[in-house]
Amino acid sequence: DRSNGEQAAGDGNPLRMKGLTYAKGLGVHAPSDVRFALGGRCNTFQADVGIDQEAGTEGSVVFEVWVDGMLVRKAGILRGSGLTDALKVDITNRNELRLVVTDAGDGRGVDHADWANARVTCQP
Repeated sequence: DRSNGEQAAGDGNPLRMKGLTYAKGLGVHAPSDVRFALGGRCNTFQADVGIDQEAGTEGSVVFEVWVDGMLVRKAGILRGSGLTDALKVDITNRNELRLVVTDAGDGRGVDHADWANARVTCQP
């Protein structure tokens, strides 16, 4: 629920993109690869993605959502000075959700990427 702060665990700021502050989400630095076991009980993954506001106009990343080893959604290159994107992916009866952020091919400097308001909806 914090941006990537660079130095130690918990040293980030609240997640902020385009003037909005998000109470929940995952702040990472490219490259990153985060995996979640779903156990076949979940239906939907959703998140607002982009470069954290703390990066200013710097940074460029690509967000990828993988499900059971297959790339199912890819956001184009997002930059600190650019837009954010809203991702929604069907994960019905799937076992693994993998959230990947790459450096967009131009190095990883200031690539503070946010999976803001990230959530998985599961069956009871």
